[in-house]
Amino acid sequence: MPKKSVMSFRWQTVFWLVVVVMLTIAFGASYNSYVEALYFVAMLLPVIVATSYFFNYYLVPQYLLKQRYFKFGLYFIYTLIISTYLEMLVLVGAFILLANYQYSNMNPVTTDVFVLLATLYLIVFTKAFILQFGKFQQMQQQLNKLSQEKEKLQQEYIIIRADRKNVQVLLEDILFVESLADYLKIHLTNNKSLLTKETISGMHQKLPVNFIRIHRSFIVNVNHVEAYTKEFVEVGNEQLNISRTYKKKALENFTSSGIKLAN
Repeated sequence: MPKKSVMSFRWQTVFWLVVVVMLTIAFGASYNSYVEALYFVAMLLPVIVATSYFFNYYLVPQYLLKQRYFKFGLYFIYTLIISTYLEMLVLVGAFILLANYQYSNMNPVTTDVFVLLATLYLIVFTKAFILQFGKFQQMQQQLNKLSQEKEKLQQEYIIIRADRKNVQVLLEDILFVESLADYLKIHLTNNKSLLTKETISGMHQKLPVNFIRIHRSFIVNVNHVEAYTKEFVEVGNEQLNISRTYKKKALENFTSSGIKLAN
C-alpha cells in the first residue's frame, strides 16, 4: 500500500475513533450509562459516516468546487432529508433494542431529531474543514516547491566545495555528476572536473530541473545530452548507463526536452 494511502487510512481511523469517543461521552452524560451510549453511537455512526463521505467526497468536489451551486444546494437538501429519515430509523432501532419498547427509557437528548441532525452535520462540516485545510496545505507545499524550482532555474552557477575552497561553477559548464563512494566528481566542459565530498542526492536537490538522475551514480545535464537510448546516455565523450529505477522518469524528461531517441 502506498505511503500516502497508509497515512490517509490512519487519519480516517483516528478521526472516527475520536468521533465515537466524543459522542459516547456526550450522550453518556444524559444516558447515565456510557455502555448504552456506546451502543447508540454504534447504531448512529453508519449514518454519520455515509453522509460525511457522500457530502465531502461527492457533493463538494463534483458541484461546490466546480461552482455548480444550484445542483449542490438541491442535492444537499436531498441529503438532509435522507439523513433525517435514516436518523429516525436509528431511533426506532434504539426504541426496540435499548429501550425495550418503553419510551420512558429513551434518552430525551437522543430522541430529539434536530439535536441528532445538528450533531451529524457538525461532524460532516468539521471533516469538510479538515479536508479543505489539508488540500490548502498541499497547495502551499506545491507552490513552495515550484518557487524553489523557479529559483534554481534562474541561478547561473553553483558553489562547489573542492580543494578546501569554495569554487563557483557555471551550471551550463556541468556535463554530468558522478558518484564515487563518499565523493562526487563534477565533470565539466573542456575535460575539466572537480572532486567534492557530498552525496549525490544532496547535489541533485541543489540543481535545477534540467539535471536528470539516470542512475544511482549519475546525474546528467540535459542540455549536454547528445544522444540516448533506453539503456544509455551519451554526454560529451562518455556513455552512461540508465538504470531501471530511473529509466521511466529519465526517458520522459529527455522526450519533453526535445531530444530524439537514438536507433
